[in-house]
Amino acid sequence: MVLTFLTPSTPETALRGERLYLRPPRRRDWRQWAELRALSRDFLTPWEPTWAGDALSRSAYRRRLQRYAEEWERDEGYAFFLFRKDDDQLLGGITLGNVRRGVAQCGSFGYWMGVPFAGQGYMTDSVRLGLRFAFGTLGLHRVEAACLVHNEASRRVLEKTGFIREGLARGYLKIDGAWQDHLLYAILREDLRNSLPQSV
Repeated sequence: MVLTFLTPSTPETALRGERLYLRPPRRRDWRQWAELRALSRDFLTPWEPTWAGDALSRSAYRRRLQRYAEEWERDEGYAFFLFRKDDDQLLGGITLGNVRRGVAQCGSFGYWMGVPFAGQGYMTDSVRLGLRFAFGTLGLHRVEAACLVHNEASRRVLEKTGFIREGLARGYLKIDGAWQDHLLYAILREDLRNSLPQSV
């Protein structure tokens, strides 16, 4: 798996794997993003916070981009869209959010996949790329993730990419309109030491 990027402070950052690449969302992605999210609504809503009435509008998307840019600039969060290399098809998204520096050096993954592309290993590849960015480019020590107890697909992704289950958080996040329990996972930089570039 090849990883290339410019710098963590530029919106041109790209993470490249064998089948797909990750890059920050752009304005021109709105239509493809909105169409994929609309097509996948029933698939996604059980796992996400309640969608706003205008969630897929161009104006809501622009507000989302503004928030992403501000978080990137402040080193608080890094959002990427996933694209298939063969045809530049948007597949989903992954975010490294809630980045904490100081004694923590930690961040949290969140991700979503469009329904036509679920179950094909794309998210597993994306999480691996995201981990290389988190540990290599950003120099984090720990990456966390949480998933609903009954979200078996998300659990498989985390376990296949080396995350260790650490516990259960009761009423952790408000998902689909209700406070729901989540399984907590984490992975440490040293867990991936052998797979990181020698310069890291």
